[in-house]
Amino acid sequence: MSSENKLLDNLNSVQKKAVLDTEGPNLIVAGAGSGKTRVLTTKLAYIISEKRAWPNQILCVTFTNKAAKEMQNRVLGFIKGKNSAVPWLGTFHSISVKFLRRHAEAIGFKSNFTILDTDDQKKLIKKICEAENIDAKKISPQFIISFIDNWKNKGLTHKDVKIKKNNTLESQILKVYSIYQQKAQDLNAMDFGDLILFTVKLFENNDDIAEIYRKNFKYILVDEYQDTNFIQNKWLNLLVNSKQNICCVGDDDQSIYSWRGAEIKNFLTFDKIYPNCKVYKLEQNYRSTKNILETASSLISNNNSRVGKKLWSSGNNGDLVKLNCYSSGKDEATGVSDIIETKIKKKYSLNNVCILVRAIYQTREFEERFLKIGLGYRVLGGIRFYERAEIKDAISYLRIVNQKFDDLALERVIGAPKKGVGDATLKKIYEYGSKEKLCLEDAIINLIKLNQFKPKIKKTFSVLIKMIEKWRIDAKKIKHYDLLKLILDESSYSSSLKNKKDLENENRLENLKELLRAMQDYENLQDFLEHVSLATSADQEWEGEKVNLMTMHAAKGLEFDVVFLPGWEEGLFPHQKSLQEKGDFALEEERRLAYVGITRAKKEAFLSFAMRRAYQGDWMDAVPSRFINELPENNIEKNEIVEKENDDNFDFNQDNSIELGDEFRSPGWNRLKKKLIKWKK
Repeated sequence: MSSENKLLDNLNSVQKKAVLDTEGPNLIVAGAGSGKTRVLTTKLAYIISEKRAWPNQILCVTFTNKAAKEMQNRVLGFIKGKNSAVPWLGTFHSISVKFLRRHAEAIGFKSNFTILDTDDQKKLIKKICEAENIDAKKISPQFIISFIDNWKNKGLTHKDVKIKKNNTLESQILKVYSIYQQKAQDLNAMDFGDLILFTVKLFENNDDIAEIYRKNFKYILVDEYQDTNFIQNKWLNLLVNSKQNICCVGDDDQSIYSWRGAEIKNFLTFDKIYPNCKVYKLEQNYRSTKNILETASSLISNNNSRVGKKLWSSGNNGDLVKLNCYSSGKDEATGVSDIIETKIKKKYSLNNVCILVRAIYQTREFEERFLKIGLGYRVLGGIRFYERAEIKDAISYLRIVNQKFDDLALERVIGAPKKGVGDATLKKIYEYGSKEKLCLEDAIINLIKLNQFKPKIKKTFSVLIKMIEKWRIDAKKIKHYDLLKLILDESSYSSSLKNKKDLENENRLENLKELLRAMQDYENLQDFLEHVSLATSADQEWEGEKVNLMTMHAAKGLEFDVVFLPGWEEGLFPHQKSLQEKGDFALEEERRLAYVGITRAKKEAFLSFAMRRAYQGDWMDAVPSRFINELPENNIEKNEIVEKENDDNFDFNQDNSIELGDEFRSPGWNRLKKKLIKWKK
């Protein structure tokens, strides 16, 4: 049997065509679960087996080190003992480093340059801000880094950036960018954005060097092409030779990273850049049941910006996709856990069950429920709710207000937000407290009286102690959740997050809002703090299997037997902030995110929404997501309210009318009553 037959044995007809067509530009549109990695790896191995090129004449680019490692292991397994050389296989960044180490002098660096990580960048930018009298509280180093990265992703050096008149903020950041780049060069250092940008500049300004690689790379293979940004796409185009043997594999329907700079137009306009391109659509799915696939395909067909394909499977229909309506977010968590406990656990391993949320703060209600019933879980790509830094910070404030002898809580409060108190000062306080047998708070008070601090530190501690004493008085007058709101405002903790405008801090603010919501389930501060202590001290390594909790963004590339997709409501999914910032473009990306979420499921999928959600202390009517109306009736099983609040605030009667508790007789609930009746019908 020939090497060709051995390699192609496990491929379907379209996969084989895509592998065998090695000459000229190819775009392989690979649907979810259609064997994308297998095709790319087989194509690489086929080129080598047919002696179309030596391994080191092939450039294969992936997006993650994990994907590169997996592909490398497969390919090395094939070529072992046949060739000593291996393909140029890695991420854009790792391959760029190879280029730049060889030709650093051409762009004014030495070949042993250092690669700066995020912490290095922050420190360098912080020093620049101090020197330029830029207030780091108003413009954080992280915010400046995000701006600089965005410019670099667009291929702009500090000399290329054009700022509109009267834009003081961007002008300040551009000044920092210019100084930052000069200082980095003085240090013979590059950051991750530089690696790709400088490679592009190297090739643009040194055609002789670029030509060396164009002649060397007879074939270029690219994985996850839909995730490329402007500069990565330019990087690729500069390396393509006259024969244009470039093969890009990806799925436009899974382009969900525009917030990281990914540009779906690279994928959609590939045939414009390479007019002779051949397109192969991998539409046979090997992962999911027909009902799951048809649901996802029907939903994504509402997008206009796509190449267009329809997934199909030769497998069975499987269960209908469940669409469940719950009365509240709390009921949704209870309902999902009940389904897992009574049905799913009996059929599948919990390790193959996943709950996918749109926003990370949504995990809180599920975590609370799982802790209550003793169901093991893990948060993938994230941290458990009560272990997140901002939640620990907020709870430390509550702990020290609750009782003054909680030294660990006060120590955390001193550093959140940072107050200029160093380790040496803390050590001094602890030593004094130990000697005088005082708690940390009393030790600080005494040292203030003894005038043992420098003026600036003394003032900082005096203000903090007065605030804590005030909050203890406030705690006797107001609700514990209102107390936390007050503390976050008066301590400047909230403003410290709001001033640092980036995605990470926006998520932290959302988590704090969710914490305020959680506190309302408890009678008082003491009860809530006891609950938190029990939640955080629960055995972190549950014995046996665990349900997976993660965001939809983090789930790309993964698959599970059973997937739950809660929170399908307007404002949450599609996310209101995304729609406000990017309009129809964001709506299509949100829909692609829904498609990714559904297609993670192999055997069963459960979608759900709540009729009301708590938001910043108030109950608000929720409107079902517009995506629900785009689901195909034939593949969906609708279930009405499957859980109720314990207080039985409302229920369906025989005639489809609804009984409401007096506290819910409001215009908002009258609107909700109509929605519930419509859903019942």
